[in-house]
Amino acid sequence: MDIWSKEKRSQVMSRILSKNTGIEHRVRKILFAMRYRFRLHVKELPGKPDIVLRKYNAVIFVHGCFWHSHSKCRDGTIPKTRTVYWKAKLLKNKNRDSKHMKELRKMGWHVLRLWECEVERKPDNVVRKIKKFLKNK
Repeated sequence: MDIWSKEKRSQVMSRILSKNTGIEHRVRKILFAMRYRFRLHVKELPGKPDIVLRKYNAVIFVHGCFWHSHSKCRDGTIPKTRTVYWKAKLLKNKNRDSKHMKELRKMGWHVLRLWECEVERKPDNVVRKIKKFLKNK
């Protein structure tokens, strides 16, 4: 059973952003502090990556654990109510993500996916991951 009424749940869900999220802002701050320059949500690229580093031919997706079904996180689980709806929706998101990443790699782009939980809980690991990702580009 949901802890909120239908109206409250609807209000909460409507305020969730698809871009320029708090997690994206954290990753941008990290990149800026590391002196990397980037573009945001480039429409010409498949999936409109959250962060595009043209100089390195690299893109970074910052994925929310729930919306992109992070299997290694407690937030990536299917809700107990309306499971058929949520399974279909989240699977569609996951398949679309895979498709976009494959298309980008075919185009010669290097792709990094960062998860909400790792940005929140292990920012030092995110810094190391970004350094390693961009080191050989």
